Amino acid sequence: MAGHSVNIIYPCPFSKGYGMAVDQAWTLLTAFFIYRIIISSLFVGVFYHIFNIVVLVDNDTRILSYFSQIYFGFTVFSGCCVFWRWLSYPAQAQIGIFVDIVSITLLMHASGGIQSGIGMLLIVSIAAGGLLIGGRCALLFAALASLSILTEQFYTMTSNPDVKISFSYAGILGVSFFTVAYLCHVSARRVEQAEVLASLNQQKLVNLEELNQNIIQQFQSGIIISNSRQQIKMCNKAALSVIYHARVDKPVCHLADISLQISDCFALWLSDEQQNFALVRLANHMDVHLRFSLLNTQHETFYMIVLEDNLIYNQRLNQDKLASLGRVTAGIAHEIRNPLGAISHAGQLLSESVDLSVEDMRLIEIIHKHSQRVNKIIEDILQLSRTQPFNTENINIRQWIVGYLKNFTQNMNCDPDNFIIVAKEADLWCFIDEGHLTQILNNLCSNALKYGNLTAKIIIEVGESDDYPYIKVMDNGIRIDEEIALQLFEPFFTTSLTGTGLGLYISKELAELNRAKLSYARTGDELTSFQLTLSRADISRIEI
Repeated sequence: MAGHSVNIIYPCPFSKGYGMAVDQAWTLLTAFFIYRIIISSLFVGVFYHIFNIVVLVDNDTRILSYFSQIYFGFTVFSGCCVFWRWLSYPAQAQIGIFVDIVSITLLMHASGGIQSGIGMLLIVSIAAGGLLIGGRCALLFAALASLSILTEQFYTMTSNPDVKISFSYAGILGVSFFTVAYLCHVSARRVEQAEVLASLNQQKLVNLEELNQNIIQQFQSGIIISNSRQQIKMCNKAALSVIYHARVDKPVCHLADISLQISDCFALWLSDEQQNFALVRLANHMDVHLRFSLLNTQHETFYMIVLEDNLIYNQRLNQDKLASLGRVTAGIAHEIRNPLGAISHAGQLLSESVDLSVEDMRLIEIIHKHSQRVNKIIEDILQLSRTQPFNTENINIRQWIVGYLKNFTQNMNCDPDNFIIVAKEADLWCFIDEGHLTQILNNLCSNALKYGNLTAKIIIEVGESDDYPYIKVMDNGIRIDEEIALQLFEPFFTTSLTGTGLGLYISKELAELNRAKLSYARTGDELTSFQLTLSRADISRIEI
């Protein structure tokens, strides 16, 4: 509102509520100057018989000559002030109206008095005062003009008693001045109110448009608004991110500029509205789901295209799968744990017997060991099946990883010097559940400690690839065969005699639930590398 008030002028010192736009005010003042220069030129022209018209009979031509030339000169000077703005708008408008009242009254007197009809020109000046200045000043100018006419009549009556005086005509002029001033004031007031209302409505429309833009930009799903000619009217960054798989700000005007496949699917949907869903693979090898819908407006029909990464659908399927698995495993765990507890308890009782041989003690140890392993498998399955509500948040990875590693080494009772953090980005943010991120890295770092060669440090690298943040855990462990690497994330697959085969599977499922990706690779310097590619904090907001 502060910026808006700077563009408003309040020309009347007695009516602070009446204002007008700066550009409009100077335009009206320029138009009034053009009128005044024409009138003053006509007075000078008539005096010098330029138009060969005789209108002066038995009048004081010398006074008329002086007044017409002075009025013309002042009008020219005021024109310079208007175009170069030597004075403020209120000062120029007020002085101009006041000078017109005085000058026209003197010209009327020199031209024969009120009977000459020149006094009617004051009506235009009073009307101009109502438009240019408005407020109570318009009534003030009407009062000044009426007083000037009456003063001229009194002066003529006292200085030349032989001249016929018409106070009734002067009174009619005065009433006309006040009527015109009041009408102009009311009209200007209504125009001002209409402009204020129009300005408020325009501001509301601008605010609504900006609000709609901001809301659409915050959607996690890509949104494209198009017309029937496939001309793009609106497109959020999430749509471009899905299509180009990167953060881009490219201007796009047509659906074909984004993807020919999307353009073809849109044309097919226009011909058959039943085909409102499509799955396409873009040039970046990303599977994208398309949904088409109709948007009817009062004047034109638009169409909305929703683009969603296939990972979102996989995330929903995983959630449903985990929910179903949770119900099944809860019953299984209950049925297995009871006999498992009995077996474990019986083994403990047997171990307390004094008559056991060495072979029997060995068998009891095997019972304890595998009972604990089965119990660990049950715990992992139950942990996988629990569908606790997410608490996703923005996380500064570089700062978070330092605190995480400190807690991990303390909990695992291992040497912090076994790890080294390599941060390739100074300020890197992701959007993920902190508990899930901790669980994933716990598994990766534990595997690195278990299977890696501790003569070399375990490297935790934080960086950005293809505009997405990532965390790598690299160790110098035994090389994994390609056949085994393909099964690393399968449930219950393990190469260890003590492992359950669920650690990496659970980590991968948790990553996908947070729209992240966990992958394995062998680096160029023969390091075992597990990379967790995360969602950016600036696009993971609202999902529709």
